[in-house]
Amino acid sequence: PMLGHRGCRLGIVYPEITAMQARAIMEAACDVQNEGIEVFPEIMVPLAGFKTEFDDQARIIREEAEKVLEEKGVKVNYLVGTMVELPRAAICADQIAETAEFFSFGTNDLTQTTLGMSRDDYGTFIGHYRENDIIPSDPFQTIDQDGVGRLMQTGVERGRSTRSELKIGICGEHGGDPASVIFCHQLGLDYVSCSPFRVPIARLAAAQAVLEEKA
Repeated sequence: PMLGHRGCRLGIVYPEITAMQARAIMEAACDVQNEGIEVFPEIMVPLAGFKTEFDDQARIIREEAEKVLEEKGVKVNYLVGTMVELPRAAICADQIAETAEFFSFGTNDLTQTTLGMSRDDYGTFIGHYRENDIIPSDPFQTIDQDGVGRLMQTGVERGRSTRSELKIGICGEHGGDPASVIFCHQLGLDYVSCSPFRVPIARLAAAQAVLEEKA
């Protein structure tokens, strides 16, 4: 899988990349705000497993964002949060939440890093696994609740033990899977994000989860 020198690690080694991306986001936000449309950017730091990794990138993002706001003479509120894509990030979520303003579970990568499976080649054996009942479902389509799901639960509990109002969601193909959406609702997540064509399915699953809870 695509691990190693990517995500926040790339930005730590080459901070100008992070600064460039933050500037582009904030300049666009200012331009839209000047058109009379209220915006609220939420900038995510990817693949951070250590609080120090997040803090390094968040500092660059906030410094660049403030420069842009001063240059443009515009006030735009924004948040800097993190993708939870590594088991360590979920386990140490209480530490990361000290400075991260929101979480988004990157369930595609969290599944890869938890199960040691790569989406690049898992197609060579997943059919055999399913046919022989090795696993109950495709873990890249439906969240593995016993493994990945428990890490997510840990991340939610520990993150909110530090920051009680922490907004948490998921980003990945699981966001359009009904069973996964219901599970996310049970965990107390605030939102799901998925591919555009799966949005209607996700909205229906989210509504069903709420109705089942009230029933």
